[in-house]
Amino acid sequence: MDTRIDRKARNFPSAHDEAVALKAPSRYEGPESAYRLAFTDTDFLLREELRPVRMQLELLKPELVQAEQDIQSTIVIFGSARILPPEVATERLQQARAKSVDTATLAQLETALRMSRYYDEARRFAELVTRRSRDLDTPIYVVTGGGPGIMEAGNRGAHEAQGKSIGLNIVLPHEQEPNPYITPELCFQFHYFAMRKMHFLMRSIALVCFPGGFGTLDELFETMTLIQTGKCRRRPILLFGRDFWTRLINFDLLIETGMIGADDVNLFHFVETAEEAWAQLESDYGLDLPATMTGDFAVDI
Repeated sequence: MDTRIDRKARNFPSAHDEAVALKAPSRYEGPESAYRLAFTDTDFLLREELRPVRMQLELLKPELVQAEQDIQSTIVIFGSARILPPEVATERLQQARAKSVDTATLAQLETALRMSRYYDEARRFAELVTRRSRDLDTPIYVVTGGGPGIMEAGNRGAHEAQGKSIGLNIVLPHEQEPNPYITPELCFQFHYFAMRKMHFLMRSIALVCFPGGFGTLDELFETMTLIQTGKCRRRPILLFGRDFWTRLINFDLLIETGMIGADDVNLFHFVETAEEAWAQLESDYGLDLPATMTGDFAVDI
């Protein structure tokens, strides 16, 4: 019988082992019992006083998983959850015309069809990033908010290029379900917007922003503010659709009234196509695209 001591053995049982092995005595099995281990006690973890712990967990889980997957460089795709795939927008418009719906509804559906081109561009751009980055020392992974619309298009393009992509989903009254194109081991769910936005930036080498509403504007302006104020490193910000963005935001007025400096408009570039966006990134970074930013996270945590 071998009685030698394994010098590599753990000094203490792991938390996982004890959580699995522990069985409460029958008297203390009920929900009112405090006998459960603190880290297996969901009721305890959800107490108001544990908010700092929950925020730390939302910081750590995606960070550790991405580190284990050796994900070092990402490109973030933002945009509206409401932008439809062209085939869906076309079908809805055809059905409405067949039913002779009112003029206002028809105009909305026609606009939806025009906007659907951005779904195609986001899909093509994500596919382009995934395919082109295979030739680089450090692959670039597409990151989206994990929902429908432009987010779905981004994950879909990477999926169709047989690549991995990341989805940072968040619990909302609507749009809770992640789209079906995210790599399962890289599909995360968040409660805190702040933690989610931090993870968008931590590994990103570029932000690519398609037309969107309040959420898209929030993400865009927070990123530009961090760069403008020097709180995070500068990276390319690409705005798809000059006409949309210049009609939505009067950048000239901001300069004329002194609200921003004249050079602040150089924080971003307008692009119209996937190819133009990739060319801009190549221009900004050169051949050593992802390695330029690798291993040096954007946000001081």
